[in-house]
Amino acid sequence: MQLDELLRNLGEASGQRLPELKVEGLAYDSRRVKPNSLFVAIRGEKTDGNNYVRQAIEKGAIAVASEDFRPKDCGVCWIQVRNARQALASVAAYYYGQPSERLRLIGITGTNGKTSIAYLIESIVRASGARCGLISTIEYRGPEGATVNDRTTPESLDLQEKLADFVRQRCDFAVMEVSSHALALERVHATRFRTAVFTNLSQDHLDFHGTMQNYFEAKKKLFFGTGGAPPLTSVINHDDPYGAQLEEFCAGRCLSYSTEAVADFQVAEAHIDPHGTQLLVETPRGQLQVRTPLFGKPNQSNVLAALAVGFDLGFDDVTLLRGIEACSSIPGRFERVDQGQPFSIFVDYAHTPDALEKILQTARQLKPSRLLVLFGCGGERDRGKRPQMARVAERLSDVCIVTSDNPRGENPATILSEIEAGFEMKPPRYAIEPDRKKAIARILSLAKAGDLVLLAGKGHETKQILPEGTVHFDDREEARRVLHGVGFSR
Repeated sequence: MQLDELLRNLGEASGQRLPELKVEGLAYDSRRVKPNSLFVAIRGEKTDGNNYVRQAIEKGAIAVASEDFRPKDCGVCWIQVRNARQALASVAAYYYGQPSERLRLIGITGTNGKTSIAYLIESIVRASGARCGLISTIEYRGPEGATVNDRTTPESLDLQEKLADFVRQRCDFAVMEVSSHALALERVHATRFRTAVFTNLSQDHLDFHGTMQNYFEAKKKLFFGTGGAPPLTSVINHDDPYGAQLEEFCAGRCLSYSTEAVADFQVAEAHIDPHGTQLLVETPRGQLQVRTPLFGKPNQSNVLAALAVGFDLGFDDVTLLRGIEACSSIPGRFERVDQGQPFSIFVDYAHTPDALEKILQTARQLKPSRLLVLFGCGGERDRGKRPQMARVAERLSDVCIVTSDNPRGENPATILSEIEAGFEMKPPRYAIEPDRKKAIARILSLAKAGDLVLLAGKGHETKQILPEGTVHFDDREEARRVLHGVGFSR
């Protein structure tokens, strides 16, 4: 592809005379540059791509796009742009043939519930017989299989490549989680969403956004249109106070959902049993009797969001019901660990005060003799939520053990002391055990017949990021190992 063709619609590079160069690849990481590539120097949270221009040129870059002025010693074509992140996204979308315009793309944003809703929507699409791509916190997958990811929403270049691969796999639809970081850092710029979903907003990521208003402003970007036309339809949670604010800004069709208030999709009745949840849902087409294997009020909300999206996409009620019921579990989301032990164990990704509160309320609905919870907080992340999570755990659990989550480069003892500050009652109501492996063994040793143990915070994750490095760690595996050691091995 010719460089001038690639940059023609960029706007930011207009007026710059470009040589006739054939571009055979794009890169924002100098280590991934191939001969005859365009290297886009973007600024990250920790590194600046402009510091690696020389390495990119040495590896074969024939052109560089950057917000900086051209260096005197630069021997390749230099394109100065106002916003390098938007430039990377726009160039990548064009290079890969505007794949988001060839898919019916559904984007989901919010603090909690994104993954569950994504899986439920994917299940509805598959129940219709259509092909669907999925971009989620857990994995990226299409009809040909799944790949491991390293972030919820990929960098713009990687995203466009993945969407193009979904097109190659003949996907009709794609559903993706859209994080606030991705919106703030322009990763989904130049991506056309057919439908946008808002789940909720509660305290998280304030280490990055600074304030809740900034956090909300990042989420709003999805509903304004990410560098193009806004979504045709917005699906908004009426149970969240930010939902009403967001609805004022939405263009096109707006569908609402609620477990409590009047909405386009609302729960009229709910019944929980050991096998899941039975819902009577009011919809624009009338009442639906919905059966889901998923538990808890948060999942009732997630089911409503998925039904609203499926309805808007034109699927009939039979397909909606079949898709919801087929989604029997979601990795690391209130996922059961059963080795034949006389008490229940669930693993959940809850890592915010709101998510922990809701999952503990869900656990209470199963009427255990006692509720035991283990949790921690991530290092180098929003410190304000640490004591809040302690207060939630103390209020809703009978026994609590606080341990390490992913401390990253932060001293685990500092994290634990900031969590502990939120407790009002002192031990033995709660205990501190920094080693997560020992903490899991300890809390399981305390469990008795009829109890429920919740291992919260890491969910589907299979590694733990420690100050000294990253190690393999899976709460589900660790729980099974402990159970096996005391004779439960079904």
